[in-house]
Amino acid sequence: QVQLVESGGGLVQAGGSLRLSCAASGGTFIRYVMGWLRQAPGKAREIVSAISWSGLSTRYKDSVKGRFTISRDNAKNTVYLQMNDLNAEDTGVYFCAAASQTTALTLFSRTTFEYWGQGTQVTVSS
Repeated sequence: QVQLVESGGGLVQAGGSLRLSCAASGGTFIRYVMGWLRQAPGKAREIVSAISWSGLSTRYKDSVKGRFTISRDNAKNTVYLQMNDLNAEDTGVYFCAAASQTTALTLFSRTTFEYWGQGTQVTVSS
């Protein structure tokens, strides 16, 4: 199907920025809704952002609106998450995910994503 590999996580001070990347292989990348989800220790995985096949439609969790930007480069089979003005609540493991159904964008639910990367740790210190 599709393989997803995240990179770009790390340790950053509150107010800082990170850019996550997700390289996809297999499947047909341009036909998948792509998303970023995160999970803090002991907490449920939550959807952070999603982007349509074309990249023209995006969704964001309320708490990251205005700070995070999702984008994709279909020619490179890569999706990005630019994270600015990070705070401690942004700490967690960030997962890249892919969904073959457009409902992943309209429903904006983690349950609609079928394929997952291994995750990359983001730690925001204060």
